Amino acid sequence: MKESKKIGIIICDRYRRCAGGKCFRSLKNREGAFSRYKDSEVELVGYTGCDGCPGGNVEYAVNEMLSNGAQIIHLATGLIVGYPPCPYITYFYDYIQRKYGLEVVYGTHPIPEKYLLVHEKMETWKSAEWQAIIEPTLNDQETRLAYD
Repeated sequence: MKESKKIGIIICDRYRRCAGGKCFRSLKNREGAFSRYKDSEVELVGYTGCDGCPGGNVEYAVNEMLSNGAQIIHLATGLIVGYPPCPYITYFYDYIQRKYGLEVVYGTHPIPEKYLLVHEKMETWKSAEWQAIIEPTLNDQETRLAYD
């Protein structure tokens, strides 16, 4: 029997109208940051926006996800690839871990190629900290193009 994981996803408010298509597709296909669940069953127990800068909903949404059994919170790829990337993403990561004791993962679906190319030109993700943040969603070019 496969191990079961309960996850929540927090997206960037600038994408609040997002229906979650790329996140849900990558969860189903175990791509991007969801590749870590290749040998696990996954139940999505929450999906919401941060409520805009500075992310006031993070404090409340995680509590609700936790009451629904969340074990892991994913900070969606949109927080990483937006222009500019979320300036609070590392704070969200630390806050959720420290307040709720939950595992936090940077990213959901693979980074689309078009975003990678722009951020490379802008040198947005040049630092070691950003390299660690994008690593779970970087994937190969063929996969990135499939998410363009």
